[in-house]
Amino acid sequence: MLDHYSGATRVIFILGDPIAQVKAPFGLTGEFARRGRDAIVVPLQLAPANVDAAVTALSRAKNVDGLIATIPHKFAVAARCATLSERSKFLGVVNVARRNADLSWHGDMLDGEGFADPLAKAGCEIKANGALLVGAGGAGSAIALALLDRGVPQLAVHDVDTKRREALIAKLAAKFPNRVVAGSADPSDAGIVVNATPLGMKPGDPLPVDVRRLKPSAFVGDVVTVPDMTPLLVAARQRGCRIQTGIGMFEGNLGLMADFFADAAGCGNSAQ
Repeated sequence: MLDHYSGATRVIFILGDPIAQVKAPFGLTGEFARRGRDAIVVPLQLAPANVDAAVTALSRAKNVDGLIATIPHKFAVAARCATLSERSKFLGVVNVARRNADLSWHGDMLDGEGFADPLAKAGCEIKANGALLVGAGGAGSAIALALLDRGVPQLAVHDVDTKRREALIAKLAAKFPNRVVAGSADPSDAGIVVNATPLGMKPGDPLPVDVRRLKPSAFVGDVVTVPDMTPLLVAARQRGCRIQTGIGMFEGNLGLMADFFADAAGCGNSAQ
């Protein structure tokens, strides 16, 4: 873990609202230290109306090498990127942005890989299981793309915001014909169930799916990191399901994020 920092330390800001639940400041700063990089991740809570002004200001700071976007700023930060990875261009969303050589921002979306890689390592046969995704926002979009890229035969998308759900289904269906459908809160046909909403973060939140209809053979994953064991995951485990916590997804993201920021052009005297 970083045990010192100075005026030479490179800074990466994580933007969110709320922000108290994020693990990146500690986890990614520690990963940088393990790799010998003098860099620190700093949380910044911003209301959506203030994101554009904040990114403008941070773009002028010569010791800021990167941005991390969390709920609900992944689309807004993507809009401020001059260049995007292919998957971010397709989805219109990012969770990380680093400096280009001209000091503009280059964005990528790592949430899908961060979720799907640990899922596969845990023994989930993605190609053999239909999936139900709850939440068509930034993280959900990325997870949907990653599961489809890995061969999930059918993906059902559920979101209480039906306009957002239909927009994501239309986008994915154009690339993966006949494999994406509208879903519901009924997970009985799904071998993979993913909560990509904030439900479970606050006490009293409703469950994202009808847990009574979970198959005991299903893999159930959640993007919420606090609490680690959400009510959905507690209920899924009680039914015999294998689970993946939001912390597991975050840990899957750590190395990907560190690799991404290793290529930052930097805007001071050095980008270590």
